[in-house]
Amino acid sequence: QRQVMEFGGGSVQAGGSLRLSCTVSGFRFDRSWMGWFRQSPGKEREGVSCISRSGGESYYSDSVKGRFTISRDNVGSTLYLQMTNLQPEDTATYYCATDPRGGKCLEPHTFNLWGQGTQVTVSS
Repeated sequence: QRQVMEFGGGSVQAGGSLRLSCTVSGFRFDRSWMGWFRQSPGKEREGVSCISRSGGESYYSDSVKGRFTISRDNVGSTLYLQMTNLQPEDTATYYCATDPRGGKCLEPHTFNLWGQGTQVTVSS
């Protein structure tokens, strides 16, 4: 059974840091681009960052560029998102996704397999 699980969400004050993790089972992790997305209440899900199979390419939304870093460990089948200088507008449920069907990697419809999400709350 294919499964994606996110870990590491929590509550921090503005300026703080968090690291999210995502594990994948039942799926060839190292053969797939992967992405992080987020969604706030009343807003559409948006792309945060994505990374190629080898980790050699990565992309970020303008809103997180310079503050977030995506990485992956293909041996441990784990995806990471290091988030620094968090701001209240980063508050959202963060999702990990894989199994792309084609398209731009920062667009949610590109991916078929999703986790349940982990909540990140940033207070001012």
